[in-house]
Amino acid sequence: MKDKTKMFKIVILSSGKSRGSNFQAIAEYISNNNLNIQISFLVITNPNAPIIKRAERLGIKYYLLNKKNLQKEHLSFEEKLEILLEQHKVNLIVLAGFMRKLSSDFVYKHKKRIINIHPALLPKYGGKGMYGMRVHKAVFDAKDDYSGVSVHYVNAEYDTGKIIKQEKVCIKGLNSPEEIAEKVLKIEHRLYPEVIAELAENIIHYQDGSW
Repeated sequence: MKDKTKMFKIVILSSGKSRGSNFQAIAEYISNNNLNIQISFLVITNPNAPIIKRAERLGIKYYLLNKKNLQKEHLSFEEKLEILLEQHKVNLIVLAGFMRKLSSDFVYKHKKRIINIHPALLPKYGGKGMYGMRVHKAVFDAKDDYSGVSVHYVNAEYDTGKIIKQEKVCIKGLNSPEEIAEKVLKIEHRLYPEVIAELAENIIHYQDGSW
């Protein structure tokens, strides 16, 4: 049975019309392995995002932080997020389909408490505008034999934070960016939950040795 007094709390941030497949993979991994990890809440920015239906099926609370709602509260996105993080006593911020750039001040305050997943072997095919199918198209056009997945800490620049884990996959013989995306996504769904679990259990150590 889970010890709720020692629960490792995470929040998942998504934006736009996120489908939420990594979100669901994380939630199912936690449940299937009876881990002392709790998805405290999900953040969305679009009321029509498909990820909402996944959250409702899984019984996970979500908050809509869009322009209309934030204006009502006279808060910025990050100001509202800070309030929610404090209320829920969150340990780790997990980006999954989150396209907004967090400010350098926010990232510095939460240094080594924000992680992201990228569908390529960073530092290749990273940076502003490199997400989703754009990444897979770039890999396909380059005729690379391998692609993969990178889980990394978030810093002030796109896709340049310290890499936590990478996994490489052979893509020889694949005939389209869509085929690459399908193969890489399977790794994402396995690797991201594993990294979160390892962080929660202190298997992966931080550079300064502390949380």
